[in-house]
Amino acid sequence: MAPLDVAIVGGGPSGAAAAIVLARAGREVVLVDKAVFPRDKCCGDGLTAAALRELEWLGLRPESVPDWQVVDQAWVRGPTGRTVRFPLPEGRGQYAVCAPRAQLDAALLDVARAAGAKVHDGHALRRARLVDGALELDVDGLGTVAARFAVGADGMWSPLRKALGATPAGYLGDWHAFRQYFSGVGPEAGGLWVWFEPDLLPGYAWSFPLPGGRANVGFGIHRGAGIPTRDMKRMWPELLARPHIRQVLGDGAEPEGVHKAWPIPARVDDTPLTAGGGRALFVGDAACATDPMTGEGIAQALLSGRWAAEAVLAGGDHDPDPQAVAAAYEREVRRGLFADHRMSLRLSRTLAHRRGVNAALRLAGSSDWSRRHFGRWLFEDCPRAVLVTPRRWQRGALSAPGAYR
Repeated sequence: MAPLDVAIVGGGPSGAAAAIVLARAGREVVLVDKAVFPRDKCCGDGLTAAALRELEWLGLRPESVPDWQVVDQAWVRGPTGRTVRFPLPEGRGQYAVCAPRAQLDAALLDVARAAGAKVHDGHALRRARLVDGALELDVDGLGTVAARFAVGADGMWSPLRKALGATPAGYLGDWHAFRQYFSGVGPEAGGLWVWFEPDLLPGYAWSFPLPGGRANVGFGIHRGAGIPTRDMKRMWPELLARPHIRQVLGDGAEPEGVHKAWPIPARVDDTPLTAGGGRALFVGDAACATDPMTGEGIAQALLSGRWAAEAVLAGGDHDPDPQAVAAAYEREVRRGLFADHRMSLRLSRTLAHRRGVNAALRLAGSSDWSRRHFGRWLFEDCPRAVLVTPRRWQRGALSAPGAYR
């Protein structure tokens, strides 16, 4: 059996991004996922400026996502009740968007199909092994798929990583999040809200707007903050009943369906990014690439998926050296994510205390200039650690237009 170029396990944003880049370069790509798309995915549904620019570059059009909701301002409430509004630039493109993952992921997979990738949803990976310089993947309904490289875009519990014996022992994620959709929300919920509740720090609660009077509402906690994840379901009704949250949601807000919870992996700087002698590259949640301060992971997923694809392409068309490909990918992840990740870790420690949150909110809201630029920084319009990484400074770094201008 002649191996194809790349097999991708996982059809979320990181897997789709890798498939699009590889297929457009003329590589033979097969993508498999155990789920049938569209499928719901536990997420806050928020897209930062960094994610939007990647999606635009990949060719995703907003009109392909029916509930694409542009956000032009955010409200952040501190633990003492101080609330600050952070505006985003108007008329210069999109800097923040809310989009249900069920729609977004399916639309991005359609872009991958149009690029030439063979997408097989509803087909789960069962086993994987290294055989004669290639990876052989046993996939439900497809049999054995042989590939020179595999991209593990299959989430925190990555079956590909497990099959190759590269799963970190005992790791359960750094954060845990809980969300539910609501309909009939009030007009205040038409904006994006973040509440730093005293008993959740450094975690927070949120309400992210969707069209038609709907919202994605939830909260996230750090595993080391003393709140057992099993208590999140018990806390949910009381959290929703807090007057300042109920005021935003409105008296007519009604929950839709069931609430869901999920772990958030956020230790990209301490996670093996490759396995199988360099032939398996892990991206997105499989690389634990989520931002450890906000829990946002879609931009990091899209970037890491693209970088994995570009590393494979840089290896050449014929008999690429897997160690060189793996090294190129790891180098790009270090360059692109490590400084921001470590900056977010430091900031997250500050946000673990009321004084830290209050001081940060007071500084960020001190002037019109600080409110405008903090909003852009919060939504990853520039790299999180841009101030301490001069090599990434570019002209207009703090004034660039948004995506889809």
